[in-house]
Amino acid sequence: MRIPRPPISNVTTLDHASDEQIADFFFTRLEHALKKSTGGIAVAFPGGSTPGPILERLVQRPLEWSRIAVFPTDDREVEEDHEASNTGMLRRILEPHGALVTPLAEGFDMPRFALVWLGMGKDGHIASLFPGSDPDPRDEQAVRRITPDPLPPDAPFERVSLTIPALLACEDMVFVVRGEAKRAVFQAALRGENELPVRRLLAAREGQHTMPVTCFF
Repeated sequence: MRIPRPPISNVTTLDHASDEQIADFFFTRLEHALKKSTGGIAVAFPGGSTPGPILERLVQRPLEWSRIAVFPTDDREVEEDHEASNTGMLRRILEPHGALVTPLAEGFDMPRFALVWLGMGKDGHIASLFPGSDPDPRDEQAVRRITPDPLPPDAPFERVSLTIPALLACEDMVFVVRGEAKRAVFQAALRGENELPVRRLLAAREGQHTMPVTCFF
């Protein structure tokens, strides 16, 4: 018998947004965060195939990238010049515009992020928090080494990832979830029909209603 779980509230979902529209959304949010700050801001961005085209459009907007510290939400333990390196991808796109990209490492104390941008896998994983890693919403560490089990055949690498508490330490959270299969998993998590990492993150966030969550499908 499945234990009923309460639905997740206060998540804005937006359909059929283009890369250009998502870049505009990020520009507006980041510009607002910079105006509120007397110094700089920190953000957490994902790697992978979906963020690249959005970031290429975002850097065309007039943001003060020199005031933005960028951390990957997670990474594969490969050299930065490897095609699978999230840090390497973020550096190539953002650092020519003045951003400072900092790789993750265990033992790091993460800042509070102005914005966390996440994707999601078909298995409901977020960052590199896979279902088999049993991510803890009360984890006392900000960064964890993760060995996916099984290793994804398209990226069979050890990982390093922000934990659920580190991801939740933000002012604004945005998902970009592409494809009907992923959409179905995300919406099932909102309805309380699974206990996947995405559901654990959103359920832990329920006590933080001042932190908006937006999901682009």
